Amino acid sequence: MKIYPTPRFSRRSVVRRTSALAAGLALATGGSALAACGAPSGPAVGSAEKPLVMAFTPSADTQKILLSGQPLADLLEKETGYKFKTEVPTGYAPLVEAMGANKVDVAWLAPFGYAVARKKHEVEVILGTVRSGSKTYPWQIIVHADSGIKTLDDLKGKRFAFGDALSTSNYLYPAAYIKEKYNLDADKFFSNVQFAGGHDKVAIAVYNKQVDGGATFGPNLGQPESDGRSRALSSVPDIMQKVVRILETDKIPNDTVSVRKGLPKEVTQKLKSGLLAVSKTDQGKKLLKDLYSIDGLDEASAADYDPIIKKAGLVGVDIEVAAGIKAAPTATKAP
Repeated sequence: MKIYPTPRFSRRSVVRRTSALAAGLALATGGSALAACGAPSGPAVGSAEKPLVMAFTPSADTQKILLSGQPLADLLEKETGYKFKTEVPTGYAPLVEAMGANKVDVAWLAPFGYAVARKKHEVEVILGTVRSGSKTYPWQIIVHADSGIKTLDDLKGKRFAFGDALSTSNYLYPAAYIKEKYNLDADKFFSNVQFAGGHDKVAIAVYNKQVDGGATFGPNLGQPESDGRSRALSSVPDIMQKVVRILETDKIPNDTVSVRKGLPKEVTQKLKSGLLAVSKTDQGKKLLKDLYSIDGLDEASAADYDPIIKKAGLVGVDIEVAAGIKAAPTATKAP
């Protein structure tokens, strides 16, 4: 499996990506609002004619996610009586965009993606995930076992892979850590930076020596070998031996289950109670474990994710710019 390198990035390029998506969304949602004026109410949300669209963050192989995601939706259908349609968008930002356009009703959002979606679209978190009894998780930096690289200092001036520009553990927190420790942006600390995609793709890029190091989510409590590398085990069985962890730090609020603005309150409440009920069944526990290594679901609030805003500021990502609420500053050429 190959990971094709993406262009060298800068903070401005990250802002441009999210701003462009936000501009497209503004056009789409504006048209939808005009079309909705005076229109009949139509089928009920959650009916066969208008199923609830549940989308999953593409942090691993799409087909693998759907293998657990679709049966989970089937259990929810039995618990709530609602009909569901499952999707895995092509990236973190398209998922945020889809929620704002009312094309996704409920989403399993990464923490940073949730922070952006909340700012832009008033998305509401209804539950947080739990792993090994914890509502937080670490991130880690990985290298090839025979690289001779032992510390983050050793990676200075080398090639590095992040995952997605809206990922908390394989972009935001590692980039903020580098800024705090070295007072350097990631693209100045490393000689070349790539955005590989999901955690599995970062791990495979390191395994294939396409990059010297990468960032993924770290191990859950009590499960030292359950981390971003394990997402690639089906493709690369020896990845846990050939790719090793050199740094693990910080605690990130776990990923969310969030709903779009405007979803009827009774639907939101029934969905929340249904998810909690399903998460306590044997089959539900297995599906959540297979989906994102989730052990359970628990209450969560918007305030739980406020630390992410601070990290975003450290790496020069303005949440309001990323969310498309205000324009990115215009770059000027040096004289």
